[in-house]
Amino acid sequence: MSSSGARRRLADLVSVGPATLEDFRVLGIETVEQLAACEANVLYESLCVATGVRHDPCCEDVFRAAIEQALDADLPAAQRNWWYWSRLRKSKTAQEH
Repeated sequence: MSSSGARRRLADLVSVGPATLEDFRVLGIETVEQLAACEANVLYESLCVATGVRHDPCCEDVFRAAIEQALDADLPAAQRNWWYWSRLRKSKTAQEH
C-alpha cells in the first residue's frame, strides 16, 4: 500500500457512497488501512449474515473495487469502478458453468 493510503478516507474511494459506508460501519471497518486487509467475498458474506439479508452480488464488486483502491492508491481509473469487477466476477462464473 502506498504511504498515502493511511491518509485517505473510506469516503474518498471511488464507488463508495453512503450505502457502502454504512455497510463498512456494520462490518466494523473504519479506515482505508483496515479495508486493505480484507477480502471482498468475506466482507460480502459477513454483511449478509450481519444484516440477515442476501444482498445483491454487485455489493461484493463494490467491496472489491474499494479494497483494490485501498491496496493501490494509483489503481487505474477503470479498476476503481465497481462494474469493472462485476464483469470479471460474471465472466468467471460463466467459465465455471
